[in-house]
Amino acid sequence: MIKQRSEKVPAAMQPIYKSIIALTNNFCEQHLNAEYAVLCRELAAALARKRPSPLLRGAHNIWACGIVYALGTVNFLFDKSQTPHSNADELCAAFGLSKSSGANKARQIRDLFGMSQLDPDWCLPSQISHNPRVWMLQVDGLIVDARYMPRKIQELAYAQGLIPYIPGDPKQQE
Repeated sequence: MIKQRSEKVPAAMQPIYKSIIALTNNFCEQHLNAEYAVLCRELAAALARKRPSPLLRGAHNIWACGIVYALGTVNFLFDKSQTPHSNADELCAAFGLSKSSGANKARQIRDLFGMSQLDPDWCLPSQISHNPRVWMLQVDGLIVDARYMPRKIQELAYAQGLIPYIPGDPKQQE
């Protein structure tokens, strides 16, 4: 099941959140796309809502870089065959950091949220239909790809919130 994300932030965390997303928004506008910008804001908001928020400690540029780097790892940003793509050195340099600083903060963020490559909760919306982890379900003890199951099973899985939409139903796809 894909978790719902939000950009809501506690009032006390607003200044830090705004500072961090100004950096991520700028980077995404210059080097990535609007989808990455939204995911960055949602991840920054999730960090701001943690109790206590890890954003209270550390420089904002390090957090911003770590957020983009963590989401980039999940979505294969560093793979040249992907669009958009970047390399880790350039990403970190844009935030004034070394690659090791950016990678360490990204690892901390991924560990906090249990993020991994192809993580359905942090996948770019445009990649949901191609992400096999989004569509894997257990049916009678077997792991199956919901995209290839009968329509009735797809409808049940969708009704239970196990898949984001019914494949082939143009009304539901983004």
